[in-house]
Amino acid sequence: MGRQGESSPRGRAPGSGSTAVRKPSAAVYRRRRLFVGGALLLIIALVSSFAVAGAFNGRSEQASSTAPGATASADPSAGASPSASASPSAPAATPTPSATPGCNQNLVTVSASTDKAAYGPEENPMLTLKVTNGGTMPCEVNIGTSQMEFLVTSGADRIFSSRDCQAVSEDLVKMIAPGASETANFPWSRNRSVEGCQPVEAQPGGGGAYYIFTAKLGSKASPKAVFQLN
Repeated sequence: MGRQGESSPRGRAPGSGSTAVRKPSAAVYRRRRLFVGGALLLIIALVSSFAVAGAFNGRSEQASSTAPGATASADPSAGASPSASASPSAPAATPTPSATPGCNQNLVTVSASTDKAAYGPEENPMLTLKVTNGGTMPCEVNIGTSQMEFLVTSGADRIFSSRDCQAVSEDLVKMIAPGASETANFPWSRNRSVEGCQPVEAQPGGGGAYYIFTAKLGSKASPKAVFQLN
């Protein structure tokens, strides 16, 4: 028999005043640790995703600010013009060139010549008028039919003038460089003419007669060019 006054734990009846506390098992601890660890991993993952999203948003905003077509001030040190984005200015007015002056008549010379010194009975003389700019600057000269004349004389006899039967009188202004010349040729048919282009039956004589050709341009007259008709 046991001792009086000693009580055995196994002798307590269920439902008595003192309840026994049972400690959780090791499996329960493991499940709790796994739950807490999973929650922490989920929180870390969410925080990381927000951080990554913020970083990508920052990069996209930076990229859009430097994308082509974006308005930005040019950097002179990079070689770009600061005014490159400004609206184009109106084109500068082209200066009006100054008019070319007419030639100084004192520096213009007119000469007369023929293609041969003597002509046979069936040959027609070619009369040539030449105008030369004797100045040092280019200038304009009117060498139109309104200004020139091919005149053939024999002594005091006026034989022929290109103006007598001239159909059209026109101006022809030509630019002549310093020292350069312009020429005009007139084939003479060995005929006589009078002012007003009246018919003339008489013809210049042959037989070795000498004739004088004078070229005229405006008020300028050439020295005489002598030729012979046979």
